[in-house]
This record gives sequence, C-alpha cells and structure tokens, in this order.
Amino acid sequence: MSFIIIDNIWQEYGRHVVLERLNLQIAEGEFCTMVGASGCGKSTFLRLLLGQEKPSRGQILLAGESLKPEPDITRGVVFQRYSVFPHLSVLDNVTIGLELPRSRWSGRLFGQQKREAREKAAALLVRVGLGHALNKYPAQLSGGMQQRLAIAQAFIMQPRVLLLDEPFGALDPGIRKDMHQLLLELWQETRLTVFMVTHDLSEGFHLGTRLLVFDKVRIDPHEPEAYGARITYDIPLNEQRQPSRDIVTTAASASAVKEFSL
Repeated sequence: MSFIIIDNIWQEYGRHVVLERLNLQIAEGEFCTMVGASGCGKSTFLRLLLGQEKPSRGQILLAGESLKPEPDITRGVVFQRYSVFPHLSVLDNVTIGLELPRSRWSGRLFGQQKREAREKAAALLVRVGLGHALNKYPAQLSGGMQQRLAIAQAFIMQPRVLLLDEPFGALDPGIRKDMHQLLLELWQETRLTVFMVTHDLSEGFHLGTRLLVFDKVRIDPHEPEAYGARITYDIPLNEQRQPSRDIVTTAASASAVKEFSL
C-alpha cells in the first residue's frame, strides 16, 4: 500500500487553474525533488500537502486516511526564509517544538520533562553542527547556520513527512554542498518521506530518489490561466537509496528533463 496517494488533484482560484490532474503514489521513505518553471504550482502543491490549503477537486491520502485539513506534527516544513523565532536562543528554538505539543496551556515544560527536552534538543543541535551556538540568538548566526537551525526545528518533531520549499536557494554554493550532505545524512537516519522544491536541476538529481517535473501541457494564449500544471515527468533516481518498490527509469526521460530545464 502506498504511503501517500494523490488522487486527481486540482487547485483552482476562481477561473485561475494552478494545478490539474495530479495523480501520484508515494512509498514511505522516498525523497521527491520537484522542479519546474516559476509559477507552475510546486509551492502550491507543498501547501496542499501541509494542509494549509484544501484541493479544489480530488483527495490526498496519508497512510490510508484523508489528509487533515490543517498542519500537524506529522508534517514538518522548512522554507527558504528561515522560520525561526528571533527572540529565542538556538536551544530554545528547538526545545519549543517538544514543549508546545506536550503543554498546550502554558507552552512550557518544567522539572525533569524540561531537562529531558533540552537535552534532546541539544543533542540534535550538536548533530547539525550547532553545538557551539546553543545560547546564541538567530540574528547572531550566518545564513547557513540559521538554515541548520530551521532543519533541527523540523526534525525534532519527528514528522512522517518533511516539506522543503527551496531551503538552500539563498545559500552560497559551498554552504549548499554542506547542507546537502547534512540533509541526506538526516534523511538516511530517519527515513522520512521528503518533498523538496528546487530550481536547481543538479540539486534535484543529486538529492532525490524521485524527480517530479511540473509543467503546463495545455496553453490557451487567449486565456493564459485556463489550464494548470501537471507532473509531466516522474523519474526514479539514485537506485541505491530507493525504498523497496518496483521501479523503472530510462535515459530518455532524464534527457527530456534536461532539455526542459534549458
């Protein structure tokens, strides 16, 4: 049974069709990278998976059940712009992810529970290379360090699905390479199901076990918003990292994607 089923999803805003006829079956533990021209619905698709938006038509099933209509702890998200709390220290930014679900009224834990949460958060921060910065504030961190913090925030919740919206787009090439390595290591340890939007085709090929290409196949010059984007290519990658499932890839498909991106 597929972990995530995308069943004939459409997303429309009035007469503006953003996505149409999306059908996918995703195995648990896949790392799906998504590429396509700006405005073709990749981020909209992430919002649908997160539960920020409800599809106009069709349904999304997660582990056999309809996707909950709002974000919850089963889905973590990291954006290009760092989603951190500027008034909290690095350690508190991560610890709060453990406190809020367990202490809904006060938003804080106390005593032994507090110590255990902070120890768990500190261990993860050491894992992402921020062990030296536990008491610093986000404004004191570089861009790469802030993105490491955002990743730690997402992973501390132990979500089943991780959604990444161009998380490394603003980073320098050298820092991006380090972040790629960190993300792959964390993913291989946890085997979360990942969806990542990127405009960098090489990044998509390198990180993913599956590359999804979004594009409009129907265009009416008199009504440019009448048709939405579809997934025009669905290419398996990095077979040594694939979760167990029957899968076939072709050099012709990869070549087509490269031509599309030029």
